[in-house]
Amino acid sequence: MTIRKITLYTAVSVVIANMVGTGVFTSLGFQLFDIQSAFSIMMLWFVGGLIALCGALSYGELASAMPRSGGEYHYLSVLMHPLVGFLSGWISVIVGFAAPVALSAMALGKYVNKVYPGIDPEILGCAVVVVLTLIHSFSLKGSAKFQNTSTIIKIVLIAIFICAGLLLGAHQNISILPANSPIKSESWKTIFSSSFAVSLIYVSYAYSGWNASAYMANDIEKPTVNIPKSLLIGTLVVMALYILLNYVFLYTAPISELKGQVEVGYIAGIHIFGNSMGNLMGLMIALLLVSSVSSMVLAGPRISKVIGEDLPPLTFLSKTNANGIPVLATVIQSSITIILILTSTFEKVLLYLGFTLNLFTFLTVISLFIMRMRRPELSGPYKTFGYPITPLIFLLLSGWTLSFTMGEHPTESLYGLATILAGSIIYFIGKPKK
Repeated sequence: MTIRKITLYTAVSVVIANMVGTGVFTSLGFQLFDIQSAFSIMMLWFVGGLIALCGALSYGELASAMPRSGGEYHYLSVLMHPLVGFLSGWISVIVGFAAPVALSAMALGKYVNKVYPGIDPEILGCAVVVVLTLIHSFSLKGSAKFQNTSTIIKIVLIAIFICAGLLLGAHQNISILPANSPIKSESWKTIFSSSFAVSLIYVSYAYSGWNASAYMANDIEKPTVNIPKSLLIGTLVVMALYILLNYVFLYTAPISELKGQVEVGYIAGIHIFGNSMGNLMGLMIALLLVSSVSSMVLAGPRISKVIGEDLPPLTFLSKTNANGIPVLATVIQSSITIILILTSTFEKVLLYLGFTLNLFTFLTVISLFIMRMRRPELSGPYKTFGYPITPLIFLLLSGWTLSFTMGEHPTESLYGLATILAGSIIYFIGKPKK
């Protein structure tokens, strides 16, 4: 039986849907605690996009050279050490996808609750996860159709929101340009501050997902060509959307109302459309978050499947149905997601997740240099544009963010390191097959 493969179009949809989700509609409120300048906020989203773009270009070469599902797990296992690869996969299995799904589902519930206070946001979030788990547990063809459709709806809704924000309603008196010279301007000073570096964790989370198609290499047509293309196209589209969307948030709603709030899209929607249409826009944002949850429910279990193929105690994760769907891995990931929804707070999950994911993407980009120097025989048809400058920019900015996060939020960082330690113990209990 021939199992359908994912096209470039669907791969791009998965990347965009993975990226555009909770982060861009929730993180601005946390950034405004320490950063009040519109110029600094815009630079924050530009720098975050630059990090994601440099990462996508670097991952493109790794995916082209080693087109197997698993993403960081596969690259780090081959180029560094099986332990390092396993730990990245362990993080992906435990929190790398389950936690973002939880955050998206939690945000979806909060947006709907703003409009209909009688609806329990946690119960609604769990229900959405269960329904999407069922959708993605039967056939890849059905999954692809649902993902493509939900991603198109997402992009159209965001475009409508951006256009309406620029054209309708009262606008705030903001400037996205620094008021003074670079030496004197407080806006420029903010960019080199610890507050800016820590806020990049929120922004990096919003951009996370730029590597999504790399996790599904076995399911993608012509992976050595289509994975690099999907990473680049998806990241560029999302970078443009994010910068415009955050400008609209600041342009339409007062900073005092946005600060510390999760539902920044709902607040901006009220200012753009008024109460009744604003409520409708809040529901539309909840609807587009369905696409984000869907893409991660689809991509995440592919890492678990590859780990199950390599690690004897976790062989059960590699089991698939007649259509090649890792159903058990999908159910396990969604179960962890539901536990996180019911037991965790939004901000702590976000910081913990941002630190652990950044750590392994940092190591993966380092592995690109290792491949170039030690494993030239792995070379694929795609080469990183701007090498070695492109991956060095990624490493410099990501390392800067990680160091400040450990200093400013040691508790969440230590939770991340403790999760990695737990994975190390499991690895040594049952080492991978040769």
